[in-house]
Amino acid sequence: MIASLVLFGITYLAIATEKVDKTAAALLGAAAAVSLGIVPYEEALHAVDLNVVLLLVGMMLSVNVLASTGVFEWVAVKIAQKAGGDGMKIMLLFMLVTGVLSALLDNVTTVILIAPITILICEILALPAVPFLVLEALASNIGGTSTLVGDPPNVLIASATGLDFNEFIMHLGPPVLIMMVGGLLVARLWFHKVVQVPPALRERVLKARPERAILRPRRLKRALFVFGLMLVGFFVSHMVHLEPGVIAIAGGIFMAVVCGVDLHHALEKVEWNSVLFFVGLFMLIGALEYHHVFEHLGELMLQWTDGNFAMTVLLVMWFAGIMSAIVDNIPLVIAMLPLLQTMVPVFAVQFGLVGDEEAIRVQVEEPLYWALALGACLGGNGSLVGASANVIIAQIGSRNNHPVGFLQFGKYGLPTMLGTLMISTVYVWLRYL
Repeated sequence: MIASLVLFGITYLAIATEKVDKTAAALLGAAAAVSLGIVPYEEALHAVDLNVVLLLVGMMLSVNVLASTGVFEWVAVKIAQKAGGDGMKIMLLFMLVTGVLSALLDNVTTVILIAPITILICEILALPAVPFLVLEALASNIGGTSTLVGDPPNVLIASATGLDFNEFIMHLGPPVLIMMVGGLLVARLWFHKVVQVPPALRERVLKARPERAILRPRRLKRALFVFGLMLVGFFVSHMVHLEPGVIAIAGGIFMAVVCGVDLHHALEKVEWNSVLFFVGLFMLIGALEYHHVFEHLGELMLQWTDGNFAMTVLLVMWFAGIMSAIVDNIPLVIAMLPLLQTMVPVFAVQFGLVGDEEAIRVQVEEPLYWALALGACLGGNGSLVGASANVIIAQIGSRNNHPVGFLQFGKYGLPTMLGTLMISTVYVWLRYL
């Protein structure tokens, strides 16, 4: 166990200090874990979440096909014109749109769609793109917290517990709404001085004709039709028992074929750095799981709270939040769910609820699972590697000469994580404890 922790610490330090390329650090760390016998190769491969990998590749492929039509340029100019060329209005609008879309789709899909448009608008209006990208990553993680499909941890929790879409909205929607309003106010405070658009540029944008940006109208119609089918697929994926990754990769390839795009050329533009980074990170975290690191930490939690239910619920949330800022929240939730399931009968006996399944579900299970969801989803804002959406934003920014640094992201992400977890603490205490 010590060897896996040391290796993960060294790799994480390399990523955080940015002395080594993030992808190189993750893959070298994964290779070292297997080569040194810290984790068997089969176990390391098993830890790679193919659903996430396929979702990334499929959505990036789709976005590349859509980008070739000029639709993103059209959207960028339209948004800039609707906002009157006002940089702050555009920033707040993008935050709001990102939060809402992340709740309806998922945060990874949302940032893959939004980030290219954001960069285009910033270049048109001579605005710094990095603050926009950071805020969108934060908004995507907050908005995605509110629904079953918004963030991968929620999908895992729903699968393990049977909680449905409406229950997620009813229980997680209220605090997320408060967080989004607070986030908009804080963003205005943080960046109001850096999003001023020169009058000459604003005037030029207002006079622009966005329809000229559409280069291939016929391809655009076909691509939008396929993309619409993909969105329907995401909404009904749980009903038809299909993983979003399968829908995304099938839709991306189908879109390329229908639109007459050379598949080889389209795949070259996929952010393979991001995909391989996740593969390496999943394998490294698989080494931690193999040595039961998360389970040991969970057992320590119960010892610290001495069986106090309220303290246990809040500790689950903060533990998940802090750990999600360090490791990706998907494998963390996978490891935490069995631990919570062992806690349920202990507290059922303590409360005298044995035999009353409905009372156990409402009084014991739900507070624990909502605390885990809030902690894991919101904790992803704590660092650049805490959530998939953050990594995607950083890679898209880097490819377009707007790099988002680890410390630069943490400057805004860590306060956001702490603030939203404090709001969650008050909410969970008042509603469930």
